[in-house]
Amino acid sequence: MRLAICLFSLGLPLLMSGCGGGGGGSASGTAGGGSTDAGGIGQTLTLSLPTNGLAPADLAVLVAEGDPLSEAVGAAYLAARGVPAANLIKVKLGTASDSLSVAEFAALKADVDARLPAGVQATLLTWARPSRVVGACSMGITSAMTLGFDTRYCNPTPASTPCATTAASPLYDSEARRPQAELQLRPSMLLGASSLAAAQALIGRGVAADGTQPSGDGWLVRTSDTLRAVRWTDFAPLPAAWRGALALNYVDNSSGSSAADAPAGKAGVLFYQTGLASVANLSTLQFRPGALADTLTSFGGVLPTALGQMPITAWLDAGATASYGTVEEPCNFAEKFSRASVLIDQYWRGATALEAYWKAVQQPGQGLIVGEPLARPFPDNPSFAIVNGEYQIKTRSLRPGSLYRLQYRRSGSSDWTTLATFTGVRGQVLDGRSPLPPAAAVQIRWQGPCPADVASSCTLAQSP
Repeated sequence: MRLAICLFSLGLPLLMSGCGGGGGGSASGTAGGGSTDAGGIGQTLTLSLPTNGLAPADLAVLVAEGDPLSEAVGAAYLAARGVPAANLIKVKLGTASDSLSVAEFAALKADVDARLPAGVQATLLTWARPSRVVGACSMGITSAMTLGFDTRYCNPTPASTPCATTAASPLYDSEARRPQAELQLRPSMLLGASSLAAAQALIGRGVAADGTQPSGDGWLVRTSDTLRAVRWTDFAPLPAAWRGALALNYVDNSSGSSAADAPAGKAGVLFYQTGLASVANLSTLQFRPGALADTLTSFGGVLPTALGQMPITAWLDAGATASYGTVEEPCNFAEKFSRASVLIDQYWRGATALEAYWKAVQQPGQGLIVGEPLARPFPDNPSFAIVNGEYQIKTRSLRPGSLYRLQYRRSGSSDWTTLATFTGVRGQVLDGRSPLPPAAAVQIRWQGPCPADVASSCTLAQSP
């Protein structure tokens, strides 16, 4: 094919002036946190921290009306996941062809956009085909549904420019929790099953994954296929980076024989990323519910044939819960495939399979995402409570290396004073403490990286 500055130990939160580590709060800048102003409400103020990960009510399920498989899969999904009946959208769509024309897709998307209930943040497509939109170039149907068909996201001039970068996705490694509300994008996934039995098994794996908090295993493989192994520089540091939180394995077979390119007989597989046109030994692996797996190759997203390569649905058939591949020649730009460091981090911090994959691909226009969208092995169940005269803050969603602040405001003032600061640490759940604000405080807020610009700080939650 063509750290945190200040660390904390779980269970041993620290209170340190001038340094609020991952589990401790900064006492600096509290400006009278122990005040007992008469008649104030400050020391009773609380807020609700934002939750990471979409819920069933956030998802619309799109069904090809008159297609028996699509209608059966849609009904099965609603029943298994509790998606509201109002979120089932029946569309007029021919399912005999593997692709849609740009005009056919434009009519489909306009119809869907006009009928989606308010508040829907993502979509699931329940047909087996079509899987791509073909015009001057090709986009995966999930990318076209999310971004709209636009040749900036694919390659309209392959004859003159056979290898070209494409437009980046605003979702890439973002902190968006409500993508439609915050970025005006609804990420999409194709369920990808060719039979009702396969769909039910896939949905069952997604449901079974929820809340399991598995420790691994992950297999990140640098193969002897030099062209397809370009993601190895991202793979190599991850086992050490996640030590103590996830069991990740980096395999370097770059100088080995092709017969050793694919691990065999492995159990408990949660992540598997590699670079091969076709991956051997899948039938010998045991995937955990919620497993994410993909390979960097040209045509894995061209369903059902993959033009002679391995279709991404082979991962689902082997027991994975979601996968990703491209529908036209991407060349071996790593940016057009999932980045393991981002995929694993987003998933671990509470994202669903749908969100984790969408946030892990920088240039996804030529790509297709398949699987069970709401699988969430690492749910984020944040809490913010007053315990023994101080705030106790628990969440797994802090972005590694990013700063979060708890602040308060007094009546009649527009100035905010910091009570505590916290820094996200990879693979560590925050269990932090903060002093209460003075009694004269009338409002508190939680600040952290902005949904669309992680380098800037935004208010993520605020008391009434």
